[in-house]
Amino acid sequence: MSTSTASIIPSPSAGVLDARRAALDGTLRGLGRVAVAFSGGVDSSFLLRAAVDCLGAPNVLAVTVASPVHPGWEREEAQSLARSLGVEHLIVESNELKNDEFAANPPDRCYICKFGRFTELTRLAREHGFSSVLDGGNADDVNDYRPGQRAADELGVRSPLREAGLSKADVRALSRLLGLPTWDRPSRACLASRFPYGERITREGLRQVDEAESFLQRLGIRQLRVRHHGSLARIELAPEDFGVTMSHREELVARLKGLGFTYVTLDLAGFRSGSMNEVL
Repeated sequence: MSTSTASIIPSPSAGVLDARRAALDGTLRGLGRVAVAFSGGVDSSFLLRAAVDCLGAPNVLAVTVASPVHPGWEREEAQSLARSLGVEHLIVESNELKNDEFAANPPDRCYICKFGRFTELTRLAREHGFSSVLDGGNADDVNDYRPGQRAADELGVRSPLREAGLSKADVRALSRLLGLPTWDRPSRACLASRFPYGERITREGLRQVDEAESFLQRLGIRQLRVRHHGSLARIELAPEDFGVTMSHREELVARLKGLGFTYVTLDLAGFRSGSMNEVL
């Protein structure tokens, strides 16, 4: 069984958490009515809850993008949480694969995607009377390759968690205190991140990755990635989950070959977020 995310989260001091939460609340109260880019993940869920706490549900709009690069169950989880918070929730249909520049999968793929999404979100926000657009970027993101942040900056999208100095660990700790079901949810990234830069992203490839990861999740593995290298599947997961995987080795190999992979490999370096950026 996969190790709980909670067991690997460092515990920030209460004083640090209080100060950062106060900074977040101060920022939110100064923004008026806000539209939140809401995926249903750890960061955007906490941001949505914080916005509701500070501004009231009528002054908060949640916007979720439904796209081939996201598993369908993510939308269902986002709908459930938005409903529990009582906020207006819009689902925006998108298909980035129709953009050949995105599908070609250059290193600035996330910029191309986020620029289009934030442009549409800004339009929707204004149309519905919301003055500010927010995303869930946190303070840890400044240490990673995040071309999507450039799109947010260019379009005036705010990242209040990052501005308040809230790290992923902070967000998890505060989410737990609030009783949010997302507090120990594994870190997510869109399915397009499973493809090496320069390898074209296709709907079939996305399906292969989605179904392969769903199979591994059914084995009880929570934090994982199946990287798509053409005919080869490279599985990343925590070293403590290697044993679970090997105990189902024959079943796993058969399933992934049935999805169209010729070779099935286990990456001994283990899970690490953004491993495709290691070549940059």
